[in-house]
Amino acid sequence: MNKLITALICTMMAGVAAAKLPPLSADAKAKADETKDKAAWSDKVAAYQLCVVQDKIAARYRKTKGADDKSPAPATAASPAPAIPSCQDPGPYVATQGTAKTGVGMADSLPVPAAGKPPAPGEAKK
Repeated sequence: MNKLITALICTMMAGVAAAKLPPLSADAKAKADETKDKAAWSDKVAAYQLCVVQDKIAARYRKTKGADDKSPAPATAASPAPAIPSCQDPGPYVATQGTAKTGVGMADSLPVPAAGKPPAPGEAKK
C-alpha cells in the first residue's frame, strides 16, 4: 500500500515537472540575450588575462632556465618547436544591435523636458 501511494505521488509530481512554461516576452528574451553576450565576453576577457599571465611566467621560466641550463640540446629534437599564437585581446564590451530592433530601452534614450517648462518645438510629441 505504501509503495502504491509513493508511485502515485511520483507520477503526479512528474506531470507537474513536465508542464510547459509560457514563452518569454520580447523584453525577457532581449535581457537573456544580453546576459548571454556579457557572459561570453567575460569568458573571453578571462581567457585573455590568463594567456597574458602564462606568457609572462613562460618568459621568466625561459630566462632563468636558459641561464642555469648549460647542457646541449638533445640530438633527437629534429622538429622545431610549434609556434605559439599571441593572446587575442577581446576589446571592450559592445552591446549587440538586437536590442535596438526590439525597441527595448528606447524610452530611456529620449530627452526629458525640464520640469515646469514647456517642451521645445522640436521635442513635441508626434
